[in-house]
Amino acid sequence: MTISSSLNAGVSGLFANASRLATISDNIANSETYGYKRADTEFSSLVTADAPGVYTAGGVRMTSFRAVEAKGGLVNSDNPTDISVAGKGMLPVTTLAAVKAGNTTLPFLMTATGSFRPDENGYLTTPSGLVLLGWKANPDGTIPSNPRDSTSALEPVQINAGLSATPTTRISLGVNLPATAAQEAVAAGTPGDTITQPIEYFDNLGASQTLTVAYTPTGAVDNEWDIDISDSGGVISSITVTFDDTAGNGGELLSVAGADAADYDATTGILTVTLSSGDSISVDIGRPGDKDNLTQLADDFAPFKVTKDGTPVGTLVDTRVDENGNLSAIYNTGFTQVIYKIPLAVVANFNGLQADDNQTFRVTAESGDLYLWDPGDGPTGAMIGYALEESTTDVAAELTALIKTQRAYSSNAKIIQTVDEMLQETTNLKR
Repeated sequence: MTISSSLNAGVSGLFANASRLATISDNIANSETYGYKRADTEFSSLVTADAPGVYTAGGVRMTSFRAVEAKGGLVNSDNPTDISVAGKGMLPVTTLAAVKAGNTTLPFLMTATGSFRPDENGYLTTPSGLVLLGWKANPDGTIPSNPRDSTSALEPVQINAGLSATPTTRISLGVNLPATAAQEAVAAGTPGDTITQPIEYFDNLGASQTLTVAYTPTGAVDNEWDIDISDSGGVISSITVTFDDTAGNGGELLSVAGADAADYDATTGILTVTLSSGDSISVDIGRPGDKDNLTQLADDFAPFKVTKDGTPVGTLVDTRVDENGNLSAIYNTGFTQVIYKIPLAVVANFNGLQADDNQTFRVTAESGDLYLWDPGDGPTGAMIGYALEESTTDVAAELTALIKTQRAYSSNAKIIQTVDEMLQETTNLKR
């Protein structure tokens, strides 16, 4: 019956506008909630089959969704681990309750931004109980290879506030040996004066130790040097290096010989040195033909580039995240060490994610598969520290929508009132 369909259409309109009112209420209530993504309701008509000459009202259907892809403005803060994203991508997080429970499989959630601070156990946690996830770095600060289509390698980010030290495992020697000294030794027919170079390194306890490298021109030919490496226990490696003196290649490393030449790998340029303690250090002296490490040119002795890894004992004073997602620990000794890599989660359809509490989202069939990117790579934006993303709610637009929704609700209520009056008139015909 047409009059009954009008009543049903009015009821559907009331229900649809009540749903829109609910999304508007949520949006306005969360207008100051960092990372909040505004919800919206769309209407679509419902058409029923009509008999010839008769129109039957179908009413309206509603669909509520959350605009997850929308980006809010960024506001600065004074906390280095207030993290947001300048572009596409979301931060991987889990719940503090699951971490404390010791669950082997943690729930995987995503959020647009977060104010993370270490809790009593060192976990980077938001006030609402979200724990940041990341890939843990190796002791030397490098990031191991991890699966990008799985969250299995992600760990809760935990900052150890105690003392920390990292032993030295690699030293790179960028040193020029003076060709004039080698030529003078040949002229004298005896080995030339020894040039010594002390290099600091750190042992397994973080204590500062000294490795001494002694360079002596052999006096046999004008492009040959003996190199002895010593630690506190004495000489631990002896090699003889020869430099190329042909046109166009002068000064390049040519070959390595001597008592410990077997410890030299010509394909990598690494001389493996065993310390008196039994530990090993890789000393990069360069490959044959290289000019980046050991050279012999007509100049003064010049240690132009000597680098090493390892850190002394230090106390953690700060943590910071860079645009590439590297979370670094900063110690009072001045050393900075990468301890985690924070990837960004990307799905094909962000608006298909399921919304959870505390501005978090879960992967669904509608969102598509998950992929973890390094910040700034692929489709993702840079990771920003000292910043939080504001709510995507536009209060002025929501208040305008509130007025329109109120009018639409009143209009649908009027339909029901009118139908009621018409039915009353029909009932009165019987009297």
